Amino acid sequence: MAVGRRFGALAGVAAAAVALAAAELVAVATGPRSAPLVAVGGVVVDTVPEPVKAFAIEVFGFYDKIALLVGTVLLLAAFAALVGVAAGRSLRAGYAGIALFGVVGVAAALTRPGATALSALPALVGAGAAGAALWLLLRDRVIAGTATDTGTDADADATAGKAAGQAVDGAGQAVGGAGQAVGGAEGRGRRTVLAMIGGAAVLGLGARVLSTRRDVSAVRAGVVLPAPASPAPPVPAGADLRLPRLAPYVTDNASFYLIDTALVVPQVDPRAWRLRVHGRVRRPLELTFADLLARPMVERHITLCCVSNEVGGDLIGNARWLGVPVRDLLDQAEPVDGADQVVSRSVDGWTCGTPTAVLRDGRDALLAVGMNGEPLPVAHGFPVRMVTPGLYGYVSACKWLVELELTTFAEFDAYWVRRGWAQQAAVKTQSRIDVPRRGAEVASGPTMVAGVAWAQHRGIIRVEVRVDGGEWQEATLAETVSVDTWRQWHWVWPATPGRHRLSVRATDGTRQTQTGMLSAPIPDGATGWDTIEVTVA
Repeated sequence: MAVGRRFGALAGVAAAAVALAAAELVAVATGPRSAPLVAVGGVVVDTVPEPVKAFAIEVFGFYDKIALLVGTVLLLAAFAALVGVAAGRSLRAGYAGIALFGVVGVAAALTRPGATALSALPALVGAGAAGAALWLLLRDRVIAGTATDTGTDADADATAGKAAGQAVDGAGQAVGGAGQAVGGAEGRGRRTVLAMIGGAAVLGLGARVLSTRRDVSAVRAGVVLPAPASPAPPVPAGADLRLPRLAPYVTDNASFYLIDTALVVPQVDPRAWRLRVHGRVRRPLELTFADLLARPMVERHITLCCVSNEVGGDLIGNARWLGVPVRDLLDQAEPVDGADQVVSRSVDGWTCGTPTAVLRDGRDALLAVGMNGEPLPVAHGFPVRMVTPGLYGYVSACKWLVELELTTFAEFDAYWVRRGWAQQAAVKTQSRIDVPRRGAEVASGPTMVAGVAWAQHRGIIRVEVRVDGGEWQEATLAETVSVDTWRQWHWVWPATPGRHRLSVRATDGTRQTQTGMLSAPIPDGATGWDTIEVTVA
């Protein structure tokens, strides 16, 4: 007689929890990126269709990777529940499902950049632990033919279609509420399963915490940045209007946007860090972190913007960066004729391609080691990242940098280019309304309207606002450090009672006014006027 489906589903979930906990423990030694959950999640990030990825960024923003991990756990729990139901009828069927789990985990871990044979160990150990857990929970019940659920012999002999439906129902109940799922189980079985799930959860979370604590924060705290040979110009007194809810001129490190593909933030020890400059060059280079710090440093305020930023979005920030000019390194390496692309490569294998000519045209493209007066935060690319004014980050701002390879655009497509984004992408002229907020209710009379505008490396020379589709009114521009940063603006609106629509547009230093035609971020950045609605009381 088969084990009850509900208990079998719950046993499968418990076995999966044990597998993940065991894998996380092993991953403390082999590296957090080798844990099956992270490895499989990384494969999903790299292979999911672009519209799905764009949707996730739009909906979850900074938390898109957390949402992915949670979704992966839920899918795994549902799969494990189905495996448990099958195991309740035949342990061999359950072991086959666990073997599939192990194969997927091993394959995912071995395909990650920098993987070694040891990277397969967490998935293998996890699969073994899952098999042992399933055996402990179900063996006696299968042999004894003891049903632990309200299921009957008739249920066991139902048609294949009905059984599949009940299995899925059992999986949902197991994931949704452990207590309800084991309501019909024997007291001893219930305690065993709950103890196994609870213990595995504590063990797995503990291993994850231990793994994340073994980071480079202590090493980073000991890094002493050199004084810049070329300091950043001081921020003019009028650059920051300091209005409530208006984005400050300089974005602090904690508030600076984070968008990347790394499910686990790479931990790069600067003492072991090396940068290779190679490919189509006459004189390949290799530098240590100490070598880089010994070179003349440049400090500049530069605004970075993510290509995924929607019209009116907040995936943008302005910081004071310290670093070595990329141009100096390229000049030393001597690119050969025709090497029109510099591929920057992260320690986790991510790539972006930047036009060689842009990196040598005199703009302050940097290999940055500092951000707002301190070493780069780990999440922002410590110890070294690229910063390039005027280009979207996906073609110019590689974090955790370890390679610069000179090649051609005809020979190599970088990470996002292979996924449908443009090979080259200059930042579009854009503007945003920060004050008042979208949907706000304001008092009638003189009302402050303010925001930011940007066109990095071209600069902003005019911002205009209009109400309800009327005439454009020129706003007052705040001061700015350079054409490589965004610029605050403000306009006093004589607001009248009712519901109104406010729109903004900017004109850059080439006298090109941003288009009002709405377009999505893909393939090379969003366009359109930021438009909000407010109610005037």
